[in-house]
Amino acid sequence: MEVILKQDIKGLGFKDDKVKVANGYGRNFLLPKGMATLATESAKKMHAEILKQRAFKEDKLRKEAAINAEKLAGMSIKVGAKAGENGKIFGSVTTIQLAEALNKAGYAVERKNIEITEDAIKQLGTYNAKVRLFKEVSANISFEVVAE
Repeated sequence: MEVILKQDIKGLGFKDDKVKVANGYGRNFLLPKGMATLATESAKKMHAEILKQRAFKEDKLRKEAAINAEKLAGMSIKVGAKAGENGKIFGSVTTIQLAEALNKAGYAVERKNIEITEDAIKQLGTYNAKVRLFKEVSANISFEVVAE
């Protein structure tokens, strides 16, 4: 039996894959739970059209992300933090503050897509972070932590 997966299933395949499974597994588990649909001729045609449209949209988003990655790679962001006399920060700088600084600079980036390379930022200075803009498009940025 051939089915089209609606979600990732460990050991079987990823979303939108066409896979062959045993009849009982497909009829008794995958189809009733809504994890897959039967791969009929019409379903295959619809699936191919959906994949084509999605590929076109993803290509457009990938190009935009690559342009933004080039812009981000060349710029330096300033993140303000309350600090003591000898440059020690009260608390630490996290991805939340960095995401807010990027949003103020005009780049809509979610904090879950930012990865700070250092463990904890507790001093004033210059640091690096990796910003993921699309699935495989990312940019390394430098940011400076300054006293407010």
